[in-house]
Amino acid sequence: MPQARLRSERLDLVPLAEEHLPFLVELNSDPVALRYLYTRRLTAAETEARMRRWIAGAVDGLGLWVAYGSGDPIGLFMLATPDGPSRPGVAELGYRLPQRSWRQGFAKEGSRELVRHGFEDLGLDRIIAQTMAVNEASRATMASAGLTYARSFHEDVEEPLAGHEDGEVEYEITRGMWRSPV
Repeated sequence: MPQARLRSERLDLVPLAEEHLPFLVELNSDPVALRYLYTRRLTAAETEARMRRWIAGAVDGLGLWVAYGSGDPIGLFMLATPDGPSRPGVAELGYRLPQRSWRQGFAKEGSRELVRHGFEDLGLDRIIAQTMAVNEASRATMASAGLTYARSFHEDVEEPLAGHEDGEVEYEITRGMWRSPV
């Protein structure tokens, strides 16, 4: 199943394609937007290599999308197979927005549309999202998109980021939680 083009009230989510490389290079050049992901800016070549892997890894309607608002790219969104051991019926939600798109509700809106897509269109059972424990903005977005705290954990990494010592958190939403919100 190919990735669907998705639409929310203000966003048009377009499956990631090579035409999005300039936006990704810009996004991966902002150290503030990357501070919870990488220890440094990514080069254009690194970004292009990652983009090609992401496009090739899109399966069963899962993958990455570039969200547009009023015709301009406002963020990168992900609903993909989680890293690690196979977990049928589970996908991982993610998002990255440039600073100009922060605090406008775009991350919440795009995330909610991907959650809807995952449960209604793809028949998923569970959607998770992970971030560093110190990333309060992302944690707030996860909660506003309907996900709830599931667990804390620590990962061994070669290049720890500031705040790494506080660990990671995972949030989740199941199909039942989504159908019957509190």
